[in-house]
Amino acid sequence: MDFELTASMMCANFGNLEHEVRELEAGGIDSFHIDIMDGRYVPNYAMSLNDMVYIAGATKLPLDVHLMIEHPNTHIDIFLRNLRKGDTVYIHPEAEYHPSTTLKAIIDAGMIPGIAINPGTSIETVMEMLRIVDKVLVMSVNPGNAGQMYLPYVGNKVERLLKIKEDMNFEVYWDGACSADKIKEFAPMGVKGFVLGTTLLFGKGRPYGDILKDVRALDI
Repeated sequence: MDFELTASMMCANFGNLEHEVRELEAGGIDSFHIDIMDGRYVPNYAMSLNDMVYIAGATKLPLDVHLMIEHPNTHIDIFLRNLRKGDTVYIHPEAEYHPSTTLKAIIDAGMIPGIAINPGTSIETVMEMLRIVDKVLVMSVNPGNAGQMYLPYVGNKVERLLKIKEDMNFEVYWDGACSADKIKEFAPMGVKGFVLGTTLLFGKGRPYGDILKDVRALDI
């Protein structure tokens, strides 16, 4: 089964970020997930603009930039001008007064537009935006910190999104507490990609390539 794997770089070893990028790339990762936090929309600070710029220059693989910041439209230009055409930018609809304006800026810059849906965000509140985005990142944990527990009710939300994705022309991606059993359950249903963090990829004392090979060889 064909599904995408993206590395949550906030979980990487920042003592040698170049090595991390190279090892993940050689190991077969599909893209790099960059969590940008402002300490306001979520109660944490993660990666910075400079981290994003460095990784963009260190790899030719796509970037998935996840903006967990208030009013992203105020700052969207500084991110877009430091990315490559074809990179993905996710925003949280609740963080912006007029999220469709921010999404249009992402589209006009040649990027892939996406929205991230928190566990407490209902599909009904983002229904109109589903027609203008290419990707929907479903948060299975509350955003802001790595290593959180999976919230089981999110599975039902994923199943509902999968039922309407063909009609509305978007793909569904999974972010948070992504274990092998979640991939085995939801990849066959149609989830396109999974963000891998501390649950499955980082801090395991094994080469990234071995882990990624095992994930792609799951009995699905």
